Amino acid sequence: MVICGVDEAGRGCIAGALFVAGVVLLQPISGLCDSKTLSREKRFALRDVIQQNARFFVVSFCNKQVDSLGLSACLARALRQIRDELAAEQYLVDGNTNFGIRDFRPIIKGDSTIPCISAASILAKCAKDAEMFGWHAQYPNYGFDKHCGYGTKAHISAIQQYGFLPIHRKSFHIKALQKKLEY
Repeated sequence: MVICGVDEAGRGCIAGALFVAGVVLLQPISGLCDSKTLSREKRFALRDVIQQNARFFVVSFCNKQVDSLGLSACLARALRQIRDELAAEQYLVDGNTNFGIRDFRPIIKGDSTIPCISAASILAKCAKDAEMFGWHAQYPNYGFDKHCGYGTKAHISAIQQYGFLPIHRKSFHIKALQKKLEY
């Protein structure tokens, strides 16, 4: 059976894009697991192996699209795009919802139990990491190479010190930054 696994990266970020990957493995790949449990080096090494041994498609939504459409709408659009791009007999998505797209079956913790979802997790996370490395080169004071846009203490401290950037999501309200919501 041809199975397409789907996962995302950047959903909980306060900066940068949301990435959603779909993967159909063409052969088994050893070492696949939830991308969050892998070192950055191992993730990028596995990304190359996945890209050589799978059909895949990665969808991204910039911070402005996430702000205007909302996360759920972006994720639903991504699932439709992946379904249109990657023919499969079954579509599995990590998490507890399919965002109203009936063709997709949600699998809680699928990124740690289903190889094609693990592969999608790795591709999405590598895409997010690569984006944030680029932003780090442009804005080194924000530490994007470390937190990749997530709302860590260091990231919030950088915003408090240097202000918001055009890549920050305005729809994410963080209590510690409520007085600094001037973009």
